[in-house]
Amino acid sequence: MSVLATSGDWTIADLIDAVVERESSTTARGDEPTLASSVFWIQHGTRLSAGGALYRNRYVLVRVGSAFGACAFEEGELSPEIAEMSGVPVRDLLAHPSQPLRTATLDAWLGAASPHREDPRASIVHLPTGTPRERAIARDREIAGLLDLKPGMQVGLIGVVNPLVEAIRKHDAVPLPCDLSMTETQWGDPVERDMTKVIAQADAVIATGMTLGNGTFDPLRQQCRERGIPLAVYAQSGAAIAREFLGSSVAALSAEHFPFSQFSADASPLYLYRDRGMSEHG
Repeated sequence: MSVLATSGDWTIADLIDAVVERESSTTARGDEPTLASSVFWIQHGTRLSAGGALYRNRYVLVRVGSAFGACAFEEGELSPEIAEMSGVPVRDLLAHPSQPLRTATLDAWLGAASPHREDPRASIVHLPTGTPRERAIARDREIAGLLDLKPGMQVGLIGVVNPLVEAIRKHDAVPLPCDLSMTETQWGDPVERDMTKVIAQADAVIATGMTLGNGTFDPLRQQCRERGIPLAVYAQSGAAIAREFLGSSVAALSAEHFPFSQFSADASPLYLYRDRGMSEHG
C-alpha cells in the first residue's frame, strides 16, 4: 500500500501537493512542522574497469527523521550552499525551484513515513562485500531479474550502466540502451538519446531513478502504460517515490537508500519490490 494512496493518474506534482497538504494540516493543529534536519550534496566518479566508462554522479541528499532522500542532478544545478537549507521545513523545500531538491525532499519524507526495511512488500537481499565492479554486477543481476525477461525480448534501458546491459543479455534478451550522456556501451552498441523511440520498440523497460529528477518519469510511465509493457525502476534517486506507483504504473522496483552501494565495500541491503501481475509479460 502506498503511503499516500496514490492512484494511477497521479503525477510527481500530485505527490508533492499531497505532502504539502499534510504538513499544512499538521501546523494548523499547532504541531511543529516536519524539518529536513540535514541537506547536502556529494560528487564522485567511478570507473569499474581499466579503460571502461567513467560514471560521474552528483547527488543532493535530504534527511527527514530516520530516512535519507536522494536525487541525482547535473553539473551546475546546485551549489554547496544548499547545505544552508538544513533545518528548513519540508513544505518549504518542496516549493524550492530545484526539481532535484524537491525530489530528494519528497523521497526523504516518504522514506521516513514508511522505511524500506519495514515494508512487507520488499524482499531484502544483501549485495556482497567486494569491489565496485563485483557489487555492481550483483546489483544489476538482481535488477534484470525483476521482470520476467524471455529470450529475444527487447528491453528499453533508460539510463545506461554497462553491468546492467550485460545482465539483460544473460537472459538472452536484447537491450535497447538510452542515455543523455553516453554515446555507446562498453561493447560499442549505439545509445539512443530519445527515450520515446526506445519505448516504442520495447517489450519491457528498465529505467533509472534519475528520471524522477529530470522530469521524464511521468511521461515514461504514461508511455509504458499506453503500450501495455512492464516498467521496472532501479532507484538510488527517489526510491520511495517510485514505490508510490508500484502496482499502478510501475511493475517492479530495486530500491537503494543512502549510503549507496558504491560508497562502501561492505555488504549492504537492496530492497526488491515486484508486482507479479504487472511484471510478467509475453
